[in-house]
Amino acid sequence: MTTTIDTNVSHTLAADAAGAVPVPRLDQQLCFALYSASGLMTKLYRPLLEPLGLTYPQYLAMLALWQHSPSTVGELGEALGLDSATLTPLIKRMEAGGLVTRRRDSADERRVLVEPTAKGEALRARMKDVQEGLNCDMPLERAELKALHGTLTRLVAGLREVTAGPG
Repeated sequence: MTTTIDTNVSHTLAADAAGAVPVPRLDQQLCFALYSASGLMTKLYRPLLEPLGLTYPQYLAMLALWQHSPSTVGELGEALGLDSATLTPLIKRMEAGGLVTRRRDSADERRVLVEPTAKGEALRARMKDVQEGLNCDMPLERAELKALHGTLTRLVAGLREVTAGPG
């Protein structure tokens, strides 16, 4: 599935003061809207996660592990959309904080399994407070958020397909 979106419509282009080559307007770029929204969501989560001792990426990793545990490092990376170079330091920090353990898979020594510790599992009960706190700050109605989530989920799936390259 290939969809082309023309974001460079003539009315979206702006020339600089000297009349040089027109460039796309920043405020009309989908990539910038997504980038800004992501940064602001992380900022909203920060004060909610701080009392739990979690960063936003650690929170996402814990959500993935609570959903499916134990997980291999590869499975966790796939779920989070992270490569091992980014994920390994994250897991090591979480392990140092007592949230997860890593162990070799007895069936295949090449695989490393990650799972929450008792301390990591105990955080699960406190996630309701995080979600409730976040919901209070959402500037969209529940139906709008659900529709946006569906659209973004489809966008992410399509972008993963496009960026995966030839198999």
